[in-house]
Amino acid sequence: MNLNFFAAGMDDIEQILKMQQDFYAIDNYNFNRDTAKEALRTFLDNSHFGKLWLIMGNGKPVGYAALTLGYSFEFKGRDAFLDELYVIPEFRGNGIATKTVEFVAEKAKEMGVKAIHLEVEAHNEAGKALYRSFDFQDHNRILMTRWLD
Repeated sequence: MNLNFFAAGMDDIEQILKMQQDFYAIDNYNFNRDTAKEALRTFLDNSHFGKLWLIMGNGKPVGYAALTLGYSFEFKGRDAFLDELYVIPEFRGNGIATKTVEFVAEKAKEMGVKAIHLEVEAHNEAGKALYRSFDFQDHNRILMTRWLD
């Protein structure tokens, strides 16, 4: 499969929303289309938040990846989250996720990122194996979140 990565733009929002809805459904995450659309618009309109790429296979969208930027003293400066990586089910198992992680890591280096973090569901054995193959390490920490709105 001929794989390419394209920086997402405003014209790609509807396409990304469909994939995002399917992605969230895997683990029954709440998905509000209007809220998701506004978040995508805001993200795409502010490059300092990070980058979002469409993954194209043979000229068709096969997934997307989002890298969000932050800063951490512990991790020596600019850090990032591989916040979302989604491959459409019928295209899984073809090395797309592996090539995407390689691509995102290279782009992150170009952006001055010192460390990439990610979350993976405890039951997602394939995801954990993929990320461990790229030397992502479990810190034995618990992710805690407080919603502010």
